[in-house]
Amino acid sequence: MTTPAPLTRSLFVLSIFYGGMVCIAGVLGNKQVALGPLAVEAGIFAFLLLVAVSSAVAELHGRVTANNLVRFGFIPLIVSMLLSWLVWALPASDKMSPEYRDAIQLILGTTWRIWGAGIVAYGVSQTLNVTIFSAMRGGEGSKMLWLRAGVAGILSQIVDTLIFITLAFYGEFPIGPLLIGQLISKITLSALLVPVLIYAFVALGRRLDRAG
Repeated sequence: MTTPAPLTRSLFVLSIFYGGMVCIAGVLGNKQVALGPLAVEAGIFAFLLLVAVSSAVAELHGRVTANNLVRFGFIPLIVSMLLSWLVWALPASDKMSPEYRDAIQLILGTTWRIWGAGIVAYGVSQTLNVTIFSAMRGGEGSKMLWLRAGVAGILSQIVDTLIFITLAFYGEFPIGPLLIGQLISKITLSALLVPVLIYAFVALGRRLDRAG
């Protein structure tokens, strides 16, 4: 049985960064940004970084360690959700500006259905990303980091989108147009950005370990 890698400097730094992206992704997801003709929820930028970091950890430290990183990621994800609910439930100070009060209540007051969908989508898509990325390393693409990064990133984002939108919004409104727009934008961003980000994180990790 393969054992997890020791806590090197690169694993320590990448793990902290990963935890931060897990927490901020849900906050960013409250805004949709326009990328040309497409609208995409801004949380995708944090999730692309999560995909890149988990793949970089798999490249540097192996599949077992990367899967452990994904599993431990549930801790900051769930704690940040609980803290968001707690702050939402506590009464606001009467000295707080009404427009700021109403805005933060709207952002923090995400429904349990959306939170649950986010947890499931995170766990499945991130585990799938590590699995595909690591499996391709043993085949013909073992030296083609860009190919493994692109394929794993695209497939995991497709699964993430299908799970999250279906669990969060099915029955509330027709989800077909939203699914199509999100899939196009996420596939495009994954193909363009994930390979570059993984190369950057792998290079950073190797430099940190050499310095250590």
